[in-house]
Amino acid sequence: MNVDVSILILNYNTCRLTMDCLRSVYDSETRYSYEIILVDNNSQDHSVETISKEFPEVMLIANSENVGFAKGNNQGMEVASGRYVLLLNSDTVIRKDTLETMLAFMDSRLDLGASGCKVILPDGSLDKACRRGFPTPSASFYYAFGFSKLFPDRPKFNGYQLGYLDPDDEYPVDCLVGAFMLLRRETVEQVGGLDETFFMYGEDLDWCYRIKEAGWGIYYYPQTSIVHLKGGSARRRPFKIVYEFHRAMILFHKKHYSSRYNSMINGAVYAGVGVKFTLSLLRNALIAPRKVPTPAQSLNAPGEAGIRNESKAEVRL
Repeated sequence: MNVDVSILILNYNTCRLTMDCLRSVYDSETRYSYEIILVDNNSQDHSVETISKEFPEVMLIANSENVGFAKGNNQGMEVASGRYVLLLNSDTVIRKDTLETMLAFMDSRLDLGASGCKVILPDGSLDKACRRGFPTPSASFYYAFGFSKLFPDRPKFNGYQLGYLDPDDEYPVDCLVGAFMLLRRETVEQVGGLDETFFMYGEDLDWCYRIKEAGWGIYYYPQTSIVHLKGGSARRRPFKIVYEFHRAMILFHKKHYSSRYNSMINGAVYAGVGVKFTLSLLRNALIAPRKVPTPAQSLNAPGEAGIRNESKAEVRL
């Protein structure tokens, strides 16, 4: 059977969230056919048993260890049969029209290798990671030291999070977020899968960089949206999470930018990441847990889920 899109969902101890995500997919109103491939990274919360019983039609790959985001999704791509591949986080909820809208858009734009929709956070604000510029040394500097906030309407100082652009408009961007990334199969076959050097952050940036280098367009298309719950009930994160987030910054710079700059600039970048890592650990230790709204609350927040407001997105690099 020909399949239009293979939906890849990675699960790691997020059984309830993953089941909510799956239900939202099955509630879709679309003429397009799809398959769902769920990769479980050795969850200890009985995810495999529970999900396979509740959703027997889902193709499930159960790993005996946590192989990370990149490798897990690559495993799913190896068995995917769709003419499109959709990376979808387990802590997301899609709208009924999301698949229909995004697949129809990609069918109309054969020049595009990847596209993403608007991504909304639990409080109704925009997940800024859903449409970004590449983190060049200058863009990273302006972002890290607050220039992007001081001059929100100046493109020069907002090269990374693109705060000067209207989140309700559609336009080409450098990169999307791995929480929702729709890719053409031909693009994946040309550039290859996710770089498994990245364990759980930065792989989406790296993939988009390679996609654009190969000549494909990448587009932000906010005619539909999803809710990204960001996986937990608190903003406090384990050391492993904080470490991998900052390690990904170093990996990305070394892979794509270090050869373009002198040792002084490279040293400044690495030192800056080190300082940010230290501050993040300190900040993380002081943050108290907070509750996150349910998917229904997020989808029904005032003002079309409050998506015209923006807040800092931290889960993806």
